[in-house]
Amino acid sequence: MGEEKEKLDSIREWIVENKLRAVGILWASGIVGSMAYNWSQPNMKPSVKIIHARLHAQALTLAALAGAAIVEYYDHRSGAKAERVAKFLELHEHEHKN
Repeated sequence: MGEEKEKLDSIREWIVENKLRAVGILWASGIVGSMAYNWSQPNMKPSVKIIHARLHAQALTLAALAGAAIVEYYDHRSGAKAERVAKFLELHEHEHKN
């Protein structure tokens, strides 16, 4: 149980650090997955398949942005973001002194 929590925390941290990358990856995988699914449907025109893939990817992107907003809200409420900013500022200050 503790190992799963650590894994979820590390995933959450990566998402917080790389929000745009996570949304981009989700969007690209949504397009590819939807195109693969739509191309297996024989009764659709190619233009409709592309439109469906775009709509599915757009919905996934909105869901990913909402998820990133929830993670950001949680970080603000828990104070985790303030800790990360303080660590970043300390590192940045240390680099300029050297």
